[in-house]
Amino acid sequence: MKLDSKYFDAIRVKGKRPSEPPRAPECAWEGCDQAGIYKAPMGRDHEGQYLNFCVDHVRQYNKSYNYFSGMNDKDIQRHLKDSLTGNRPTWTMGHNGTAGDAARAATAARTRRWNGRARDPFGLFGAEAAAARKTAARRPKLRSLEVKALETLDLERDATGEAIRGRYKNLVKQLHPDANGGDRSTEDKLREVIQAYKLLKQSGFC
Repeated sequence: MKLDSKYFDAIRVKGKRPSEPPRAPECAWEGCDQAGIYKAPMGRDHEGQYLNFCVDHVRQYNKSYNYFSGMNDKDIQRHLKDSLTGNRPTWTMGHNGTAGDAARAATAARTRRWNGRARDPFGLFGAEAAAARKTAARRPKLRSLEVKALETLDLERDATGEAIRGRYKNLVKQLHPDANGGDRSTEDKLREVIQAYKLLKQSGFC
């Protein structure tokens, strides 16, 4: 296209108009004409809504702001309790109403004896059974060395820690030379008993 063409002269490019900067909202404080660029909550029952203040008036508003204004102590406590569940209703688990209460009472009556104790025909929930289960859960697995150590102490494989300690004390008293009038013929056996006990103790059996 020639620079002196009539078509070239007809082309006009419109320039962009300068856009005005967005205006900040005015301060919501009565009588203030400053820009309200700071948000402050409107209050209870207006969640998600805010007022716009200037920096000086937002500070004054925040100092005097009280979410529970106009509520008595009982209403405040109820509101705090409901806020734990997101202000949503809750119900007790299970059946509601008198029918559920009657069913629970009947079930409880069937599962209790005349003396008020729960039925336990197999002894699964007694204190001794619980203690035995707890001990069995803590007891490490027996290895060949631990089995031999128990045999040295003349004990069964399921011997408790208390039984191991008791047997060890008795054997030491019996085999010690002082208890045999200075006779040292039992020293080897005493040494084996001491080593067996140390092994069981290090393995967590006593």
